[in-house]
Amino acid sequence: MAQETLHPAFTDPPGDVVAGINITDFNLLTPDISYGLPYYSACAKHIKSYNASKVYIVASKSLCANTDKLEKLTEAIGKDVVVGVKKGITPHTPWSEILQITKECREKRVDCVVTLGAGSVTDGCKLVVLALANDISTPVELARYSVESKDKPEHVVEPTVPLITIPTSLSGGEYFSLAGGTEDSTHHKHGFFHSGMGPRLIILDPELCLTTPEYHWLSTGFRSFDHCVEALCSLQANPRSDEKAEKGLRLLAPSLLKCKKDPNDIEARKQCQLAVVFAMESVRTGTAMGGSHAIGHQLGPLGVPHGVTSCILNPAVMKYNIIHGKDKPEIARRQENIKEILWSEPEVSKTFDQAGIDRTTADLGDLLHVYVRGLGLPRTLKEMDISSDRIPGLSERALADFWSPTNPVPLLKAEQVQEILEMVA
Repeated sequence: MAQETLHPAFTDPPGDVVAGINITDFNLLTPDISYGLPYYSACAKHIKSYNASKVYIVASKSLCANTDKLEKLTEAIGKDVVVGVKKGITPHTPWSEILQITKECREKRVDCVVTLGAGSVTDGCKLVVLALANDISTPVELARYSVESKDKPEHVVEPTVPLITIPTSLSGGEYFSLAGGTEDSTHHKHGFFHSGMGPRLIILDPELCLTTPEYHWLSTGFRSFDHCVEALCSLQANPRSDEKAEKGLRLLAPSLLKCKKDPNDIEARKQCQLAVVFAMESVRTGTAMGGSHAIGHQLGPLGVPHGVTSCILNPAVMKYNIIHGKDKPEIARRQENIKEILWSEPEVSKTFDQAGIDRTTADLGDLLHVYVRGLGLPRTLKEMDISSDRIPGLSERALADFWSPTNPVPLLKAEQVQEILEMVA
């Protein structure tokens, strides 16, 4: 008989600066993680523990269209308890949809919000519960709560309606309070970060994730892989971040390859999900990321999924750093450590051996290139229909990212970024 495992996602306090945000004055919510039960059973159980009786579900459009997963969830919770359902949120989370869901939840006096899926449904509902708590109903009101706002409210009420997320990807956004939403009139995506934002509970169910398309599962997995690699390479790393990132990498590296080899490998999917927790905790310690994340933030708006930006950029950034960081022995030492971790995992070393990699001469960038190709994922801008004439503009924009100067070889000039992008043109 299935048994639930339930525990806090993180036990250590966060760093003072996380993902470029000074959080010393914020209450960073630590969600609980549940796994071991079918997602619908776990969700129904915890809704009862919250004494919730009016539940609103936001579910992935593809899950709704192609599977019966939403129906199973609704039946388990109780059709009399589920008072509203939204099938899908448009990518990049338009404010109009956030406010419409908020309006419906307010009218129905919703006391619990559940997401089934990942990406925009997760981000959107972080904002829905914030909007419910602060009586936000218009774009003008919502704009005041953006991190870019010059007219922030003096007092922000922490969300009280619990948010339960049931993720179906490996990008890990559910583990951090930051949410993004796009202003419809300007098409500008704003960040939102306030005390108490985020899920109260994250339910992991590897069997549910068999429905996730392979490309999306593996590429979001490499996004978390990128978190681990850049954390381990960071010159601002600390023993705690090193420990968490190595644990995440040791779980993810072989498990993603196993998922590629056998998409029905439930245990491998479970290990991937647990690895994401370590990957996100390495970021939560306050360890700065580097060029892969910084440049990727600008590649994303050109239509490249975040996971794929990591596939393209991470190996190239590692090569750039080893070439231009010869005056910093710590860069080489940290990259050598990652190489040893990867070679020590039999499933991973087998992939390198099959590709004819020479262990004595290959650098970390070479290993990561082979690894990404082993997952069947893109490695060039051309594969994503990004032409070389976009490189100068991308290079300029990437310099403004808060993680460009924290790259082990600080990215301070456009020509540095351009060199990296030309490696992957």
